[in-house]
Amino acid sequence: MALIYIVEDDENIREIEEFALRNAGFAVESFPNAADFFYCLEEKLPDLVLLDVMLPDESGNDIVKNLRASEITASIPVIMVTAKTAELDLAKGLENGADDYIKKPFSIVELISRVKALLRRTGGDSQQVIRIDELILDDRKHIVTVDGEAVDLTFKEYELLKYLLMNRDIVLGRAQIMDKIWGMDYEPESRTLDMHIKSLRGKLGDYGNRIITVRNVGYKFC
Repeated sequence: MALIYIVEDDENIREIEEFALRNAGFAVESFPNAADFFYCLEEKLPDLVLLDVMLPDESGNDIVKNLRASEITASIPVIMVTAKTAELDLAKGLENGADDYIKKPFSIVELISRVKALLRRTGGDSQQVIRIDELILDDRKHIVTVDGEAVDLTFKEYELLKYLLMNRDIVLGRAQIMDKIWGMDYEPESRTLDMHIKSLRGKLGDYGNRIITVRNVGYKFC
């Protein structure tokens, strides 16, 4: 039984999420603030965190940053729950390392579907080391190095690079990438994927030039 941590200061929303997840067969613990969440995190790690963006003591974006900065919690899947609808706000959460987001108000069906989909994705990939010349992705240590120097990637940049490297020389469609990495259907005009590709290219130096844009299709690493 997967353990879900809910961090939500709105008691009504928190109770709805708890009830829905328990009825779906998950173990659930919930917290009204960041302090209680981090205290419990020291005792037991969850399989997934459902995280509100606006909290009384610390923002959801800062919590995600802290989770990704620790080797112990870096791989915990996180779904952001937010009333914010501006693409910039949503992109910020993803850039900080969130795996998915749900906009308020949401349906119970959508909530359960997103949780199950993310747990499936994050529980199925095997650990490995991928090496292309002096570019090395070590999934056992969750690090990327270029010419022996560590590359500072966000969680989603890392997952995107890993997916491209695992499918080297194969053209991956935009929808295919979005479904694998974010697990949701973005609006066609969304620039989230493009922003992550641009950031990856900048951080990988010369290797960034090997991420090729295939016009009207998607991307590939060659």
